[in-house]
Amino acid sequence: MRIEGSIALVTGANRGLGKAFVDCLIQRGATKVYAGARDPSSVQPLVDTHGDRVVPVPLDVTSDPSVADAAQTADDVTLVINNAGVLEQQGLMEAGSLTPLRHELDVNLLGIARMCLAFAPVLKTTGGGAIANMLSVASHHGFAPFGTYCVSKAAAMSLTQSLRYELRTQGTDVHGIYAGFITTDMTADLQVDMTSPDAIANNSFDGIEADHLDIDADERSVAVRNMIREADLDTIQQAYFDRADEFYAAHGKS
Repeated sequence: MRIEGSIALVTGANRGLGKAFVDCLIQRGATKVYAGARDPSSVQPLVDTHGDRVVPVPLDVTSDPSVADAAQTADDVTLVINNAGVLEQQGLMEAGSLTPLRHELDVNLLGIARMCLAFAPVLKTTGGGAIANMLSVASHHGFAPFGTYCVSKAAAMSLTQSLRYELRTQGTDVHGIYAGFITTDMTADLQVDMTSPDAIANNSFDGIEADHLDIDADERSVAVRNMIREADLDTIQQAYFDRADEFYAAHGKS
């Protein structure tokens, strides 16, 4: 689909990658962008920059009523960007409880599910359009320091793939966007190479406009997918072991 002339909604739009998605949509000619955030006043800087082409929407993806209200407000959307996400930076054993896993699943998996249930009927009435789910290289393989996050992103990838089949008859494309570390508040304490949110947003929309269902939005995601295509699973496993060792050492963990 074309971004120019589209009417989009972005979850988690108040900062980081969500803000970059909104900026990029406007720059590429989107007619209107609904900027979803739990506190809609937090997206006021986007309104100040872009004027009435940005519409703040109160939206908590962990709340069924909030998502339903957003679907009633944004009843003309043609593109839904499921960007909202959380990262606990713990493995299951390190956490010692199910609390971080439940939190990440509620936002990163069930948040996408709630949004798709609410907005698929809207997209059907507006011509089909598209849904783009922000996934991760963590969707492909577990990474111990982010163990529970990886579970949520792997499940979100599986849901994305299933939704493609379920929504194809109404003409809705379902894209999965993959990336490694992105320079946002969520990763501010990490000592790793990162990609800017602007680059991820631009690469994502390039992929959507090119009708790519799986979009690798940075070099890390391209490298991981190439290893998967080559079925070099032993190399992938060892690379993740090595990366985990480096991460724990760099961040003072055993």
